[in-house]
Amino acid sequence: DLRKCSFETEFRRRGREMVDYVADYLENIEQRPVYPDLEPGYLRPLIPAEAPLEPETFEDIMRDVERVIMPGVTHWQSPYFYAYFPAASSFPAMLADMLSGAIGCIGFSWAASPACTELETVMMDWLGRMLQLPECFIAETHGHGGGVIQGTASEATLMALLAARCKAIRRVQASSPETPEAEIFSKLVAYTSEQAHSSVERAALIGGVMMRKVPTDNSYAVRGDMLKKMLEEDKSAGLIPFYFCATLGTTPSCAFDRLTELGPICNEENVWMHVDAAYAGSAFICPEFRPLLNGIEFANSFNFNPHKWLLVNFDCSAMWVKNRADIIGAFKVEPLYLKHENQESGRKSHWQIPLGRRFRSLKMWFVFRMYGLNGLQSHIRKQVALAKEFESLVRADKRFEICAEVIMGLVCFRLKGSNERNQNLLKKIAKSREIHLVPCQLSGRFVLRFAVCARTTESRHIQQAWRHITQLTFELLGRAP
Repeated sequence: DLRKCSFETEFRRRGREMVDYVADYLENIEQRPVYPDLEPGYLRPLIPAEAPLEPETFEDIMRDVERVIMPGVTHWQSPYFYAYFPAASSFPAMLADMLSGAIGCIGFSWAASPACTELETVMMDWLGRMLQLPECFIAETHGHGGGVIQGTASEATLMALLAARCKAIRRVQASSPETPEAEIFSKLVAYTSEQAHSSVERAALIGGVMMRKVPTDNSYAVRGDMLKKMLEEDKSAGLIPFYFCATLGTTPSCAFDRLTELGPICNEENVWMHVDAAYAGSAFICPEFRPLLNGIEFANSFNFNPHKWLLVNFDCSAMWVKNRADIIGAFKVEPLYLKHENQESGRKSHWQIPLGRRFRSLKMWFVFRMYGLNGLQSHIRKQVALAKEFESLVRADKRFEICAEVIMGLVCFRLKGSNERNQNLLKKIAKSREIHLVPCQLSGRFVLRFAVCARTTESRHIQQAWRHITQLTFELLGRAP
């Protein structure tokens, strides 16, 4: 009871207990069903309708964690979780989050917390150099760029689009001062791949601009000629192309738009090119995958999520801009209570939607130092190898087919035959609750996605997952391979 002992004493005791609980949870996670067997609304009847008037014990709360919370958890850190993309997790990042919570700063300016502001700038430079980004994106250089930690890739995409919109309006106004801003606004057009994440389309909805989806080639990638054709059509119609979001590692199939073709076109047409590599970006720290980032020198902004694949817990989305004045100039507001003599020293609140920001760079600092670049590269390579192992199992079974090139940790596969057959297989997988997958659609076909996600996934988990899939397939089709 917090009323009977000091905060510090209670915290030491309960902190140790929580660390033990978390360690036990992660150590034994594969013994839990990866996906809950519940109906919506399960939780409300299990807890009181109102908050308690008097303090309750920590023991009672932890009992309720197992009784109320854990039965409704989808276990993203389970080695049998193969849905969506990874949600990174590591002990160094968890420990750093504890420290961030204890410091409790709201780092909206340098004065609000100098270490929070400065460490973020340096960590973004560290990460940028791991990726071998052009020097123009590195804050320490004499260029005009730099990096910022956003909450999600969705936020980064939106910030880039809004900055591009502001830049395009100012450019048109400079050459045609008599044109009303509303008229310019109504003619702006943004572009992205038909395979792009839904958050890109949502960014256009929030930004109030038209967005056109660019068709992809047979590998589900946008090529230069496809974008060029659409730009010419829209300019002929009197519209103003201003923004293109390229994707490196699409959500459905991990396809890669061709930056070396698209970048020069965007630069020539004064179109802001934002590169979304939310999942795949982590792999670019490995020299063998870095060529997939070639063409980034043409981009105005670039983003990926260390919280997906780089062992930094959510939330941590890394965004770089080539010219920070483009983004700061679009969002800078200076009320008196935020002003101070060092207000321009790396302030990040102009680079994002919220004013407040947590000390998220601590997670990067802890992870980068406790794993090292070699350790992070080993993690990426291991998971790519596991995906290749699963691909080989699929290819060896003539009932199945691979639906997209396996480049990183995602395998897109399906049973040969109808979409209904694959839908039925996925229903059986979901009902079993032994492994968790989600589908996508490629070329009109219903496809199963198998993404290697958990840090603790090993070959034995891949083999067990495939045995389970083939057993359910036998039940569905009534025949072995």
